[in-house]
Amino acid sequence: MVAFKIELPHVGESVTEAIIGKWLKSPGEHIEKYDPLVEVITDKVNMDVPAPASGTLTKLLAAEGDTVPMGSVIAEMETDEANVQGDSESSPTPAGAKSPGSPLAGRIGTLVQGANVGPTGGEFLDTSLSSPEPGTRPATAASSGPDNGKQHFSPVVTRLAAQHGVDLGTLVGTGLGGRVTKKDVLAAAESAPPSTALADSISAEDQVIEPTPIRRMIAAHMVRSTSEIPHAWSAVEVDVTGMVAWRAANRQRFQQTHDVRLTYLPFTLLCVAAALKVNPRINSSWLDGKVVLKGAINVGVAVAAPEGLVVPVVQSAAGSTLLELAQQLDGVVKRARSGTMTLNDVQGGTFTLNNTGALGSVWGGAVINHPQAAILTTEAIVKRPVVITEKDSDSVVVRSMMNICLSFDHRIIDGAEASIFLQAVRTGLEAIVVDTEF
Repeated sequence: MVAFKIELPHVGESVTEAIIGKWLKSPGEHIEKYDPLVEVITDKVNMDVPAPASGTLTKLLAAEGDTVPMGSVIAEMETDEANVQGDSESSPTPAGAKSPGSPLAGRIGTLVQGANVGPTGGEFLDTSLSSPEPGTRPATAASSGPDNGKQHFSPVVTRLAAQHGVDLGTLVGTGLGGRVTKKDVLAAAESAPPSTALADSISAEDQVIEPTPIRRMIAAHMVRSTSEIPHAWSAVEVDVTGMVAWRAANRQRFQQTHDVRLTYLPFTLLCVAAALKVNPRINSSWLDGKVVLKGAINVGVAVAAPEGLVVPVVQSAAGSTLLELAQQLDGVVKRARSGTMTLNDVQGGTFTLNNTGALGSVWGGAVINHPQAAILTTEAIVKRPVVITEKDSDSVVVRSMMNICLSFDHRIIDGAEASIFLQAVRTGLEAIVVDTEF
């Protein structure tokens, strides 16, 4: 038997840490590869981390409630070296074996219930199984580098300590290797005398609610976006009368033929993806002082689920037809509302489409989902009187109008570039008429 370190796998470039929710296995138990091992909570998904191999769980290094960085060692196990080698990336998967890409991998992740979550970026990096080199020690959050002896704190811990007035230097960490966790900061804040500022700002009729761990993660994500990204906005109104007429004429046939409900969203997504393809700066991110133009066009689309807002990602949207987009959206919407989404459904987003019009909104600007460069809101379709000029003659007609607003990172995108993108989306939508062929 060989000892292996089990690491918390990375689930996206914007997810830096997770909370250990519940261990599903105990030390001494035999586990099979891909068996759910531990439930973890991030600001994107609740997920069951699977066992990286078959063997015996020997030690838990992170307790329930601990906040740990992605990639940290959270447990140890013993496994048969032959099994590990047989399941390595260089070896073929045995016939009948379950692979992470199989449908059964859906049990790895489920969406956070009751949380408003944004799209994830990056790829799922499977670092859950690692074998340290002889004579070396795996790096963890508590590992010492060149500045040995200097305590490091995560951004979330630092912000939380500042919020509650907690001196981090006075805390004894209970996390991995003595790392100070959010749980430690909150415990210190609870044991401290009540904040004078809080006491002075509330009355007897007020109710003070302690945010859940997920709500705190989301809050930190939003603060990061607004503090790091200089937001700017641009908006145009779009005449979607033709799109409304096409959908009305074809909705019933479309559903009967393809067994897919046709909403306005696939039309908008089709035009947005096409506009992103010819405006690559909108589909980018800011990284270490450089602009990274994303090769893939993966659009996150907001979906109203019973327990909150979720944002699954439509992969390779630019190369898809209206039917393919409608089918993808139908699938992710059903999984979102049933709570059966997987990591594949929420990772890899490069741009976000936020359909606030479904909530009745007619005008608004969204917060960009870090580290993306922009987010587009589509507002409610409203019939309005519009002046139409034909042959130098003006007339007032009733048209179906929709406002669209782009929030963009002004480090990457200038107003002119934002306007060009919006006009491309507008042109695509207004080109749809009742006899358009898709």
